[in-house]
Amino acid sequence: MTGLARPGGQRRLGGDERGATLVEFALIAPIFLMVLLALCDIGQASYANSVLAGAVQQAARTSSLETGDTTAADARVEEIVQLIAPGAEVDSSRVSYFDFADVGRPESWNDADGNGTCSKGETYVDENGNGYWDPDIGQGGNGGAGDVVIYSVEVTYPPLFGVPLIPGGTADRTISASAVKKNQPFADQPGYGSKAGSCE
Repeated sequence: MTGLARPGGQRRLGGDERGATLVEFALIAPIFLMVLLALCDIGQASYANSVLAGAVQQAARTSSLETGDTTAADARVEEIVQLIAPGAEVDSSRVSYFDFADVGRPESWNDADGNGTCSKGETYVDENGNGYWDPDIGQGGNGGAGDVVIYSVEVTYPPLFGVPLIPGGTADRTISASAVKKNQPFADQPGYGSKAGSCE
């Protein structure tokens, strides 16, 4: 009797699908959750990028006015960023130029050896008056009346939706934005210096 019941019991067990859904869910759920977290992470980064770009444009605009307060403008950018990326570190910088044509250009020099840099013995014009040759003539800060200013902000923040088990999935994210504005002509714009120097 017992011997006859065993084959029938095995057939019933083989056709029993109870619990299969639970096993399938256990296999699929981690992957689904990781994809969901990744989508949320991408969404946060995209939104933060958009908000940062708008805040930087506004801060650059207000800083270009005679009454502009760069400290207040930077604080406002950080305040806005913190709403989207709590715990973010915000680093900002400004570089000013006399005109748009000067952006990124070096100070004038006699490139006798043609290597693209001011080598020992070559002479240069200290246009920005800092006492040495610069490969970029720009000066740090918001400049003066009529100057062109590049305002850059870099934000590093811990992700709200870190993705575990993926290399770098929980590491800090970095986004950046910049804006170029010309300061209002609220005064006479001083020109570049003409003092000569020699590279060492």
